[in-house]
Formats: sequence, structure tokens, C-alpha cells
Amino acid sequence: MTTVVVADDQGMVRSGLISLLEGDPDVTVVGEASDGAQAVAVVRRTDPDVVLMDIRMPELDGLSATRQLVAHGVRSRVLVLTTFDLDEYVFEALRSGASGFLLKDAPVEELLSALRVVSRGDAVLSPAVTRRVIEEFAATRPAARTQPSPDLTPRELEILRYLGRGLSNAEIATDLVLSESTVKTHVSRVLLKLGLRDRVQAVIYAYECGLQG
Repeated sequence: MTTVVVADDQGMVRSGLISLLEGDPDVTVVGEASDGAQAVAVVRRTDPDVVLMDIRMPELDGLSATRQLVAHGVRSRVLVLTTFDLDEYVFEALRSGASGFLLKDAPVEELLSALRVVSRGDAVLSPAVTRRVIEEFAATRPAARTQPSPDLTPRELEILRYLGRGLSNAEIATDLVLSESTVKTHVSRVLLKLGLRDRVQAVIYAYECGLQG
């Protein structure tokens, strides 16, 4: 059973999400919030597996709410909700500790799948949307251009570069003529060597090293 808190300032959107989620017998909505401050309070009280977090909310936006939850050390994973025009805060939300993002108009099957993935401790990154996020962010803020870890082998550095471009394992495998399982192994080693929690942090790391191009 996956427990969820839904945070969105638009009542109709929030109600619609809750109705969709409650239609799945393996999901239980344990709370809802109309702004970031409420979201932090509800999450700390109910301890859900996943928080569906809208970015643009009054009082406290989703970015600040995510930072507060991470600072409080909650176990809940944050899944950012965004529209396809992608506001400038999405990249910062990922950097702040969110486990991925999902389009608000995503099919219900994709929403439920994302919840399961995130609740297991993995990250949800749609490659196409990841690329769009990086492009939007790069247009307004240059990468830090720090040096990548010397612990990475040339192949692992290559994999990291592909991750920074927002490519999926399948896309990387096709481009490098490798099996998906081999790519998955390389990704796991990159995360381990760099001490990164998940694929989201790998994308952030690659961007900070200027490897997204």
C-alpha cells in the first residue's frame, strides 16, 4: 500500500488527483494541502510514502516546502507536479531533494506507475521533460563547471554525460550499442562512486560539471 499526500492550490486539480488515486486499491490518500506550509505540516503529521507537490502555491511554494521537508529529515519522497511549459523552479526543486517530476496532464497509469517507482526509493525522470528542464534552466543560469570526480572511468563519465542530457537507459544503450542491463550497471556504479541518491542527483551533478551538452 502506497500512502500519498496531495499538495496543490487549485481545488479542482487537487480533488481530481485524489479521485484518481483513490480509484487504485493499492493507494491511500492520507492528506491534502492547498499551500506549501500546509503540505509540510500534513506530511510531518501523516508520514506518507510520497508527496505529490505542486510548485506554484501561495504562502510557501513547492520548492521551499520540499527544502523544509528535506531539512526535517522526513522519509517521504517528493514528486513534483508541473505543467509542460515548465516553470523555472522545477530544476531547483530537484536539486532541493525532489525525486522527480510528473506532468499534470499525465495519464492515470503513468501517475500510478510514478508513485510506485518513487515509493520504492527510485527516481522518476521523463527523458523528454528532463531535457526541457535543463534547457530552460541553462538559458537563465550557467552551469558551475566544476570538475567531475576522477574516480569515474572514461565509460562511466560518458554515461554521466548521457544522463545529464536526460536520456533514458534504453536511449543510452542504443547510442552506445550496449545492452540496457549493461547501461543500468554503469549507472549504478556512477551513483555509487559519486555518493548520489538516485538518477535525479546524477542529472544535477552532470549539469554542475557542464556535462549536459
